[in-house]
Amino acid sequence: MRLNASERGAFAMPSDFAPDSQVASRVRFAGFLPSDPTITMLGGLIAVAVLVFSTLTPNRFLSADTLRAIAFQMPELGILSLAMMVPLMSGGLNLAIIATANCSALVMAAILTRLIQPSMPSPGVAAIIALALLAGMLTSLGIGFLTGVIVAFLGVHPILVTLGTMTLVKGAAVLATSGTVIAGFPPAVLFLGNGTLIGFPVSLILFLLCATIVAVILTHAPFGVSVRMIGSNERATRYSGVPTEWVLVGVYVVSSLLCWVAALLMMARFNSASAGYAESYLLITILAAVLGGVDPFGGFGRVLGLCLSLVLLQVISTGFNLLGFSPYLTAAIWGATMILAIVIAMVRDRWISRSTR
Repeated sequence: MRLNASERGAFAMPSDFAPDSQVASRVRFAGFLPSDPTITMLGGLIAVAVLVFSTLTPNRFLSADTLRAIAFQMPELGILSLAMMVPLMSGGLNLAIIATANCSALVMAAILTRLIQPSMPSPGVAAIIALALLAGMLTSLGIGFLTGVIVAFLGVHPILVTLGTMTLVKGAAVLATSGTVIAGFPPAVLFLGNGTLIGFPVSLILFLLCATIVAVILTHAPFGVSVRMIGSNERATRYSGVPTEWVLVGVYVVSSLLCWVAALLMMARFNSASAGYAESYLLITILAAVLGGVDPFGGFGRVLGLCLSLVLLQVISTGFNLLGFSPYLTAAIWGATMILAIVIAMVRDRWISRSTR
């Protein structure tokens, strides 16, 4: 998915947007538009969706129970979407985010259920929880490091690598657990997925923290700037002295680390872990990123846009559920929405490019 210099144009220094000539034209043209058309569009769509569903389902959509459900359901999908966004910014893709999260959750679940005994004192339980968290994190980092090395140093296309990683990791997880569910975790773990802190879900606070960290890294940290540069023009970035191979390894390591956080939230919210959880999220994470303004070719995107697209998708999903729509129809609508978002983005870029000549 990463295009070479002749295909993407001359290399330019990075900014808050993608560092290539096409995006430079987009930024110049933005003087005639709102500060960020994508953010404005998503904000308007959220308002329209809330108005429509509030009208169709009076006294239900804007109820406290519905808003609470949205606040608890969105965080794990949001963190998985961040895990998808980081590789997309580099011009790559990570199809193994769900398999990585489930594998990490199974490792943590196995340690928690096998080592914690009912009569164990609190310090011992805390030590085992820490061991489980460390083991889950190392599992995710190992998968991300292996994926990044193959993509960066062997030059294999990210789609092929992550598709193979996804199949390998899921197959190993199913083999190790015989496809069964591991359940029953201590209250301290369940608190992360179901507890509240000063009135806000702990899981939502963790998502906002992860989103803030990713936004700061991609916008201000040297690593994030390098990721944007690679997504725009990998060859020119390499010629400028950036160690592109190790940056790409870091991309998939960061993505897998976010998968570990999502795994922790999923197992805490469901009080169980399985190799088959959240498989439908893969399409939605890509949809959320593209709809939020992330360029599928890399180099351009904002975490704020991703967050707003997640809110929009969650509002629509909740509204459909209250109206009694089939989940299969919802999945079909997500697929059509992703195609439409990509087409609109490409048409917009061509129109802006012609308007600024």
